[in-house]
Amino acid sequence: MTWEELEHAAAACTRCPLYETRTNPVFGVGVRDAGVMFVGEGPGENEDLQGEPFVGRGGQLLDIMLKIIDLDRHKNIYIANIVKCRPPHNRDPLNTEQEACIGWLRAQMELIRPKIVVCLGRIAAQVLIKPDFKISREHGQFFDVGGVQYTALYHPAALLRDPRKKPDTFVDLKNLQEKIRELSPETYGARN
Repeated sequence: MTWEELEHAAAACTRCPLYETRTNPVFGVGVRDAGVMFVGEGPGENEDLQGEPFVGRGGQLLDIMLKIIDLDRHKNIYIANIVKCRPPHNRDPLNTEQEACIGWLRAQMELIRPKIVVCLGRIAAQVLIKPDFKISREHGQFFDVGGVQYTALYHPAALLRDPRKKPDTFVDLKNLQEKIRELSPETYGARN
């Protein structure tokens, strides 16, 4: 399946009730052959309105975090979510919604073939790394999942709610930068 076919099929999806209340599906944004992929749990209100992941306050913070380690959603990474439609009132996506939607993310990953996947928050880490993932204890650690390196950072929304987590996240970002330089140096192109 091509990118265009995949995006069109995901936009037409009716596998769970979330499609009934969405304004726009939020497929993803970024470089389609990126060595590094970031994955959140699902779109919020701003993302639903604009059809792009991480564009609200949390997205603004994510862009700052990315800039710290020379990453940019339009130049060298790809950003997606577990679910492509906004859960009502920004609630966590239900297990049934995640299960209905995970195939779209897996298809994106097959096309991108990232070397590193960064889960943004507990829910993405529990779906992609392991069901009992504890973000408070395991953030920043790397896990080999099928030959791909996975890690998790605190979700930007969590950092907005509790700025005391920012120093840990800065350390995690710098460790991520080193892992990228090791496993996916092309991510930084000729700039470094």
